[in-house]
Amino acid sequence: MRRLFPVTDETAARTARQEGAEPDGAGEWSLAELAAAYAYPASDDGGPRTWLRANMVSTLDGAAQHDGRSQPISCAADMRIFGTLRALADVVLVGAETVRQEGYRPARARTEFAAAREAAGQGPAPAVAVVSGSLDLDFSLPLYTSPLVPTVVLTGADAPADRVAAACAGVQSLAGAVAQELPGSSGEMKLVVIEIDGGYFYLMAAGDNAYLAVLADVVCEPGRMGGMMRDLVVRIGAHLTSPPRRGGQAV
Repeated sequence: MRRLFPVTDETAARTARQEGAEPDGAGEWSLAELAAAYAYPASDDGGPRTWLRANMVSTLDGAAQHDGRSQPISCAADMRIFGTLRALADVVLVGAETVRQEGYRPARARTEFAAAREAAGQGPAPAVAVVSGSLDLDFSLPLYTSPLVPTVVLTGADAPADRVAAACAGVQSLAGAVAQELPGSSGEMKLVVIEIDGGYFYLMAAGDNAYLAVLADVVCEPGRMGGMMRDLVVRIGAHLTSPPRRGGQAV
């Protein structure tokens, strides 16, 4: 058990630690030791492998939350492991209710893991993927508006249309923020393409405060779809312009 779970502050602190040695269970593990203990297994052929890892905490009586949140039943060691697992991952998959209850924030780049992620061919931080059937999400939160790596929202075909529209608005806001930071950019979002299982999602600027969204089948050729959307915007873009509204009235 000590190989998997760092000891708590109740354990006597280490008197010495030999660099590169196996954790001996006496005292708090370093982040490097945690990363080594939780490293993904190497494949037999040396090629890339896909791994799915689950992590949770529970009380002695089996409860996984208190007042809807897991944080109150987590200790400092739990949080260190949780942070390490996030830092090693490509994507952090989380349910919508957890996002709502825990106030989920985007993953950040951590200098302690920067070298390991670069060596593994990973970006500076993992993406967060939110699973939601209803899309009852607050797209004004930092998780959607200011992540280092764009947040992914996974939903089904039965998702409410108004929530899909809100998701599109979140994508547009994020893309606009990214465009403003890119050198040589006018600061305006022109086109966003997201590849999903079974197809592609397109979001294109179509006039002042208006955007055209298209969900295409996997057989669609992305470049051709982009061209068709641009042609459509040229023809009808002026009619799609939406003036800003205040108090329910156009201004």
